[in-house]
Amino acid sequence: MATDKRKVWAGAALLVVSSVLILASGPFGLGIPATVAAVMAGVASLGLAAGALLVGTSEDGRAV
Repeated sequence: MATDKRKVWAGAALLVVSSVLILASGPFGLGIPATVAAVMAGVASLGLAAGALLVGTSEDGRAV
């Protein structure tokens, strides 16, 4: 089966960036206001979903 390398790399990049955003919005005392942290976490969760979708649909055939 052939995989679409662009989807895999884009999905992996989204997963990494979104994971960093979720970790940065946590209780690390970085001085980020709660509202900004909540928005960051919301955007990061959408990024995780999109990254997983890209990686899951990168192969031919049925999606995972």
